[in-house]
Amino acid sequence: LRDDTIYEDEDVKEAIRRLPENLYNDRMFRIKRALDLSMKHQILPKEQWTKYEENKTTSSVTGEMILLKSLRKSLI
Repeated sequence: LRDDTIYEDEDVKEAIRRLPENLYNDRMFRIKRALDLSMKHQILPKEQWTKYEENKTTSSVTGEMILLKSLRKSLI
């Protein structure tokens, strides 16, 4: 999978614009949290890590990435 948070070309921007609101909000939350922790030179506390069996974010990310890829392909 390609990291679309580093370089958002026009296709990726359009795909992100078309994301369902819940996936868009989840994506923005992850980006903001990562930036905040990065600026503070901190790591997310272990008790806040998502356990694999509870990992709904992975399915959201997977769904988001699949949707982004399919939308991107349809735009090309």
